[in-house]
Amino acid sequence: MEHTLNINWYPGHMARTKREIIEKLSSVDAVAEIVDARIPGASRNAMIDEIVKGKPRLLVLNRVDLADPNATAAWKSYYEARGYTVITTDAKSGSGTNRFLPAIRAILKDKLARLEEKGQTGRRLTVMVYGIPNVGKSSFINRIAGRKAAKTEDRPGVTRNLSLIALDTNISMLDTPGMLMPKIESDHQGFLLAFTGALKDDIMDIETLSANLIMVLADRMPEGLKARYKVSKGDAENGYELLELAARKRGFLISGGEGDTERAAKILLDEFRSGKLGRVTLEMPEASHE
Repeated sequence: MEHTLNINWYPGHMARTKREIIEKLSSVDAVAEIVDARIPGASRNAMIDEIVKGKPRLLVLNRVDLADPNATAAWKSYYEARGYTVITTDAKSGSGTNRFLPAIRAILKDKLARLEEKGQTGRRLTVMVYGIPNVGKSSFINRIAGRKAAKTEDRPGVTRNLSLIALDTNISMLDTPGMLMPKIESDHQGFLLAFTGALKDDIMDIETLSANLIMVLADRMPEGLKARYKVSKGDAENGYELLELAARKRGFLISGGEGDTERAAKILLDEFRSGKLGRVTLEMPEASHE
């Protein structure tokens, strides 16, 4: 990475969310954690492991439409080897979301069997749906519910309150606000979260962010970067120079013929986040999470 970050971003509503989740846990039967398939390690909050310890868990790799399919398969195998039940989804189109309820019933099979023995097959079960900001959790919930049950916007921090959403089956979803870890452990994780919009853009300089992103993309998807921006990693000494060159190649100029790096930075982020550069995963399990 080109620069260092010093992010300690933990708004008051996230601390409140943690308290509310702990208070609700006794009524929760299972936990579904939504992560961004482009950063399946960095978009997990390790704190949730301690909070929900002992509850049956489902891991949902969402936004697979934006991620490299081979990388998604590798991450799915990685987590399954560690005992997780994993499904892959694209909540915007609905792809894969039909696997959610069968997966929940599978991880709750022992509890369902006990309820059946007691003649309580109609008892409603509650699944807490959790994820850090901007991983597509609200879109996912709306797909499962079959209606607009959760507010959606392409920015972090939209959901602010816990809400219970009853499904047509005997299962309810407990929607929770996105909750970041109190302290981001490394610059690497911080940049990955910022690239995908889990952190608000206004907490750091956008040109610094994009200078780092363009170098990551030059490694992870050189063909897509070359096709859209006409630049490659070897064309410059560092990310800022590569961003300035990309600005000139795209015709984003300021007086004197220099590249407009501010404009290029915004467009690069937008095009990466919308998938216009192609499908890319920014981290792999063997590199970051062994």
